[in-house]
Amino acid sequence: MKRYSLILFFLFLGVIAINACQTAQEKEYETRWMGEQMEEILNNIEDQFGGFDQTMMETGYRYNELYWAGQEENWGYAEYHIDKIISSMQRGFVRRPDREASSKQFVDQAYPALRQTIENEDKEAFNAAFVNFASSCNTCHAMEDVAFMQIIIPEKRTTLVKF
Repeated sequence: MKRYSLILFFLFLGVIAINACQTAQEKEYETRWMGEQMEEILNNIEDQFGGFDQTMMETGYRYNELYWAGQEENWGYAEYHIDKIISSMQRGFVRRPDREASSKQFVDQAYPALRQTIENEDKEAFNAAFVNFASSCNTCHAMEDVAFMQIIIPEKRTTLVKF
């Protein structure tokens, strides 16, 4: 929570610095969405960051890319996306710390197991670990009362990246 407050503080300082360089008319136009009182401004900035849904949108994209990278044995690309999934989730935990407990089994078990298969460049092990990875997503969803969001193994490639 301390880290989150620090991020908001520096973002607010940046807004103040930008506003100091603008005319009065521009200042009113550029910042009117933020509010007038400090609490209102901070609440509006926080709202712009979004909740854990933003994290899940990024994770969904990277999950799909990760799967197809493994199928193509593009281990560098797979490593890139699995690490981005975790860094996205860590940013999400800053915004929504209550989500971290549900994802512990994913972060502590499923992620390292799948990452190891990528480091070993072992497609067969990757495919087996990916099934557990998807299952771990569903466990977290059930714990967060969104079990209706069932994660499956991708069936159709939707990526725009050429392997």
